[in-house]
Amino acid sequence: MIQQMYPQVFHPYCYELNKDMHIAAAHFVPHPSAGNCRNLHGHTYFVNVTIAGDKLNESGFLVDFKRLKDLIHGRFDHRILNDDKELFNSDSSDDFPTTEAVARKIWEIIQKDLDGLSHSPQCVQVFVRETPTSYVVYRPKKVQENE
Repeated sequence: MIQQMYPQVFHPYCYELNKDMHIAAAHFVPHPSAGNCRNLHGHTYFVNVTIAGDKLNESGFLVDFKRLKDLIHGRFDHRILNDDKELFNSDSSDDFPTTEAVARKIWEIIQKDLDGLSHSPQCVQVFVRETPTSYVVYRPKKVQENE
């Protein structure tokens, strides 16, 4: 097995886990300036999700790896991304199924699930590789409270 290296995300937590998965999916970008990407085409995306936290759950896990795979693989694998109208639409460029949006949507799905856990793990990074030479990293910005 080839060991992958990812951009490092700095965080204040004690524990960090990374889950790798592959997603085979098709999409097109519904905009005239998208060139050949306007046509339906597919990728075998390589996804890495980074979860961090200070506490483990009752099973001794930060998060069960299977939980992460089930959340993402079941939603994205062997799908036409444009058909998922809850996640993607043709009305807003922020919601076109680009690799950037795929990374952000994966983060949203995972973080929503993590928010329900009592030990408060955080998804701190989503890495999505579209091709051997092209990838996107999504890291959520922390919301600053007004003082």
